[in-house]
Amino acid sequence: MSRVARTLAGRPVRIRARWRLGLATRGLLRLAGWRVEFDGLPAAQGVLVVAPHTSNWDFVVGVLAKWAVGLQVSFWGKASLFRVPLFGRWLRWLGGIAVDRGSPQGHVSAMVKRFSDARAEDSFLWLALAPEGTRSRTEGWRSGFYRVALAAGVPVGLVVLDFGRRRVVVDHFWQLCGEPAADLAAIAARLEGCQGCRPERAAPVRLLEG
Repeated sequence: MSRVARTLAGRPVRIRARWRLGLATRGLLRLAGWRVEFDGLPAAQGVLVVAPHTSNWDFVVGVLAKWAVGLQVSFWGKASLFRVPLFGRWLRWLGGIAVDRGSPQGHVSAMVKRFSDARAEDSFLWLALAPEGTRSRTEGWRSGFYRVALAAGVPVGLVVLDFGRRRVVVDHFWQLCGEPAADLAAIAARLEGCQGCRPERAAPVRLLEG
């Protein structure tokens, strides 16, 4: 019998934004016609999948939404970006983790170790990744987020960047079952009807091989 990803309904971990920063960024988003739908997290550790990723505007909207709700997340970035003076420091301040794209197994295992340490210390750690990996059209999603979440035993949440309705939605979380087709089908179902900034660039929700 095929297994399915288990939906997590509870949201015991509540987040509070910094008053001034949250107020300012919520105001900016409202002026631009955007809203953020977020009501807490199912656990203190997990992986957030950000999709669809089709434009540079995704990063801008995502950062504003993160500040608006007060969600502190880590994310992977090309190591070369972190070597740029000031910009690299700013990326680290945002939560960026420099990775060598030529050694994917290395940063996956390192992230799993971080999750293990965070669980042992009962500390907060959420990793946000855009598995399309690029703004250009690809034939699927990179598997890093999946391998990290499965190996670390942490839940996966979906961050929907819906430019069609101008909303950022973080309202669905799963515990992966370990069968990629079933797990990705659950995520794909929640993305139905969502429109990226450049819809023609959105990748199909399936894991790339390799």
